[in-house]
Amino acid sequence: MFSKTDKNRKGGDQMSQGGNVAPSIISANLHIVGNLNTEGEVQVDGTIDGDVSSHALTVGENAKVSGEIVADEVEIRGSIEGRVVARSVKLSKSAHVVGDIVHEVLSIESGAYIEGQLKRAENVKKTESANPAFGNKVEKEADVPAAPAAQAAPAAKKPETAAETRLKSVSG
Repeated sequence: MFSKTDKNRKGGDQMSQGGNVAPSIISANLHIVGNLNTEGEVQVDGTIDGDVSSHALTVGENAKVSGEIVADEVEIRGSIEGRVVARSVKLSKSAHVVGDIVHEVLSIESGAYIEGQLKRAENVKKTESANPAFGNKVEKEADVPAAPAAQAAPAAKKPETAAETRLKSVSG
């Protein structure tokens, strides 16, 4: 009934066979200073001062991440200060994001706070880098649209406001 052969036939130890593995949890009383890199799932309820790279990331309501996030799937309920690059991003009503979001799929609940640009990109994915450090951000995304040339070049003359235009036509 409880023999080893029975255990092996039904799947055995899931961890050794790469089956479903529980997410890594950063608890509410944990403060990490440094980068976090995993191929698995991470649930953050504490504070991270550094970049996070994972397959899936969940940021809890009382959690705070200060740094770049690169993942396939991100669910944000807490506070983020930094860039988010993910295939799928979900912002709950308690989310507070200060930074740009590069996404393929985006879901925003009413009440979520966003201060930054939202950029839709095709084929957003992590690429394997020879250096696991987070220094080269260009390698972490694909097909992110570049800023238009008109925005990149400084304007030669400040455009007139409607009030200035009316003032010139009345006085001139």
